[in-house]
Amino acid sequence: MEIIQIVGVALLATILILVLKEQMPLFAFLLAVFTGIVIFFFLLDKISSVINVLEGLALKSGVNPVFLKTILKIIGVAYIAEFGAQIVRDAGQEAIASKIELSAKILIMVMAIPIITVIIETVINLLPV
Repeated sequence: MEIIQIVGVALLATILILVLKEQMPLFAFLLAVFTGIVIFFFLLDKISSVINVLEGLALKSGVNPVFLKTILKIIGVAYIAEFGAQIVRDAGQEAIASKIELSAKILIMVMAIPIITVIIETVINLLPV
């Protein structure tokens, strides 16, 4: 079970970080970042499996691949922004973390415009004239 490995790595890193935080805060912070990256790599195989399944479903259903790619990019931006904001918060920079989150929301809105446009056009075409 992967979750046991992930929690084990996280607990070990947490204990090391708590021990190192007093003497070497920079090293403790770098260990926290490294731990986050290691956990991400644990999940990389699962993420690629999910993407493959979604691509297969999109092909079977006849959904335009551009829409799926856009949605996957939006999800990627959300996850990367969350990860970055959490790291910056761990460093004690709440204001910068908030700016990362705001930037991600704006980028997501910009990337979603083509999908929103298609939805609105579809609704307009369904309405009687």
